[in-house]
Amino acid sequence: MAPQTGKVIPLDINNEMKNSYLDYAMSVIIGRALPDVRDGLKPVHRRILYSLHELGLTPDKPYRKSAGIVGKVMQDFHPHGDMAIYDAMVRLAQDFASRYPLIQGHGNFGSVDGDPPAAMRYTEARMAKITMEMLADIDKETVDFAPNYDNRTEEPVILPSKIPNLLINGSSGIAVGMATNIPPHNLGEVIDGILMMIDNPQVTSDQLMKVIKGPDFPTGAKIMGREGIRQAYRTGRGTIKIRAQATIEQKANGRPVIIVHEIPYQVNKARLIEKIAELVRDKKIEGISDLRDESDRRGMRIVIELKKDANPNVILNLLYKHTQMQESFGIIMLALVNNEPKVLNLAQLIFHYLEHQKDVITRRTKYELKKAEARAHIVEGLRIALANLDEVIKTIRESKNTEEAKKGLVNKFNLTQVQAEAIVEMRLRSLTALEVEKLEAEYKELLQKIDYLRSVLADEKKVLGIIKDELLQVKEKFADPRRTVITNEAAGEFDIEDLIDEEDMVVTLTNQGYIKRISLDTYRSQRRGGKGITAMGTKEEDFVRHLFIASTHHFLLFFTNKGKVYRLKVHEVPEASRTAKGTPIINLLNFDHDEYVSTVIPIKEFAEDAFLFMATKNGTVKKTPLTEYNSSRRDGIIAITLDQEDKLVAVELTYGKEEIILGTQEGTAIRFSEDDVRPMGRAARGVKGITLSDNDFVVNMDVVKEGADLLTVTANGYGKRTPLSEYRSQSRGGKGIINIKTTKRNGPVVGVQVVKEEDEIMMISAEGIIIRLPARDVSSMSRNTQGVTLMKTAENDRIVAIARVVKEDSEQ
Repeated sequence: MAPQTGKVIPLDINNEMKNSYLDYAMSVIIGRALPDVRDGLKPVHRRILYSLHELGLTPDKPYRKSAGIVGKVMQDFHPHGDMAIYDAMVRLAQDFASRYPLIQGHGNFGSVDGDPPAAMRYTEARMAKITMEMLADIDKETVDFAPNYDNRTEEPVILPSKIPNLLINGSSGIAVGMATNIPPHNLGEVIDGILMMIDNPQVTSDQLMKVIKGPDFPTGAKIMGREGIRQAYRTGRGTIKIRAQATIEQKANGRPVIIVHEIPYQVNKARLIEKIAELVRDKKIEGISDLRDESDRRGMRIVIELKKDANPNVILNLLYKHTQMQESFGIIMLALVNNEPKVLNLAQLIFHYLEHQKDVITRRTKYELKKAEARAHIVEGLRIALANLDEVIKTIRESKNTEEAKKGLVNKFNLTQVQAEAIVEMRLRSLTALEVEKLEAEYKELLQKIDYLRSVLADEKKVLGIIKDELLQVKEKFADPRRTVITNEAAGEFDIEDLIDEEDMVVTLTNQGYIKRISLDTYRSQRRGGKGITAMGTKEEDFVRHLFIASTHHFLLFFTNKGKVYRLKVHEVPEASRTAKGTPIINLLNFDHDEYVSTVIPIKEFAEDAFLFMATKNGTVKKTPLTEYNSSRRDGIIAITLDQEDKLVAVELTYGKEEIILGTQEGTAIRFSEDDVRPMGRAARGVKGITLSDNDFVVNMDVVKEGADLLTVTANGYGKRTPLSEYRSQSRGGKGIINIKTTKRNGPVVGVQVVKEEDEIMMISAEGIIIRLPARDVSSMSRNTQGVTLMKTAENDRIVAIARVVKEDSEQ
């Protein structure tokens, strides 16, 4: 075996791996993945735009095949894969990817559905108008150039970038050990922020936020809350929640429809629709009957049709929760500053852009000054020649050749070589009077220009003034309205209630267990004696049993014949039209087969100092702390232990110091202090509230209010108000006093309710007819009277329930 020749250098593999990986990492960071803070471009994008400049593909020129552009970029500047270059070029042309596309594409450049662009041999491209501002003055020595990869030509290290591209178009990239994710912004807002910094160099990120409201995505949508934006602008890092823009509409057949007009940035529309379909198929979201994409060139339109009894607000919230209709966008404002990756806040990003613009304007001014001085020098020589024209002509004629003529002119008239060259090259037409006059005007103009350019170089304020003027011109040409809405409402931990407006609802429950909610505004206020309007289409032999008013954010506590209580939120009750029968409550609550709702009350929150005061048909009352009912078990919890054949008729929210009034079917009433009933546990039976005569039973219970009346309504539509002062306070357990005189004409009592004059009353009949009237329209009478007609009932109809409309400023 031949002996080895050459020098062997021992290497430590750990150090070699470390150094090699570091070199690779820095190459990726600087040469591939991160944008420069000055022009907001990565090398591949910068090379694409410069190639378009070299090819002369300005917006006024015809399109050129994308394959030719990619070939130019790859041959001269970017010796990597053609598809990598084409993909980068495509992204610059997509109006759903770039807020201000830098390339005008002709042909299929992909879609928001994730469709790929056509092959580069089919598509064509050229610069967008705004790209001219990126490359403006690049030929005026405004930026440095460096040799390309094979030293055949040169490429710009940076672009002049008259527009703040890093902020308006954003950037995303994953390097080694770091990543950047800068969202796009609105050009007009960013320029206003730059002008603010020009006027006040000490401006803070918080102050800049007054004009730069937040990211502005090409796909619109809305940003939930401002805290993530503030965090990102102050520190360079933050997370924002983006939500699709959706509206709820009503079809002609009364069915609700959700229309999605805008989706979050970088979300694939086709995949989003597939995901919704998947959730419907797997029954994770119920209530969607049809799903289709009606998007066209006029805009996006995803139509989600719902079933008739579906709650569109709940379904919309579930879509936000389970699909990309709500997305998080993690902002990392990382960019290269002097070839070093740095996380920058908003003020720093604008500062570095402004420093770049100062450098560009200074270099451009120096270039223009150099050009102006060179021309002025030549014009000075021409003026000397014209002033000594005969002598100059004689000198030239007597010279043997051009070189001798130049030397003669230099020596005789003290000219420079450049001036002599210009004189020798001067044409005869320049000797006319008009041309001489033009030359003088040009010289005067050049001197003024030189003075101005020198003054700019001597005064930074003038440089900033130029930047300001040019930015205002850019704003006038390219600024457009904001697309992304920023709301003050934070998304936070998802809660279905977040998107449901707090709204008063009428909730009705029929004898056969059909429940629904209707907006209180559906009913118009009617005067006493009106015929009413149809409230619900009940099934044959069914009738409305419970009616009450509650906000969509209230809890509903359902007390059943078996003494159990179940819990729902009002917005979980399906909303229905006025004439719809509603949804079977057994679809919402896990009842036993022989269990039904006996009474329902709305609760806003489970307060520590509150009680639930209950009354049963047989006259038993009980008081239990409200907190004992704060359970969401689907199979319910014990509310009260009932004797055989007894049932709950009413439950009221109290605070320990109230007075209670009970009313019976035969027209008696009793008023006593809540203090007479000690607090008991959930499973307790309670104590006697009123002693009843045979065949009599309690129809309702209410809390006494100062200055209020007791409204009593009978089955035949009669009623009256009686001042509560006419009902003396007794000890609980007594027989009570006369409340109303019941006869065959007015019928038995169906409800008693404490009301004030400003209250409004709702009454509903077994046939589903409803009426709403002011309490003041009900006659005020003494206890021992029959009342007056409040609602005209049909021959076989009767009143079954009443409720007081709760106003926002009244006691709950």
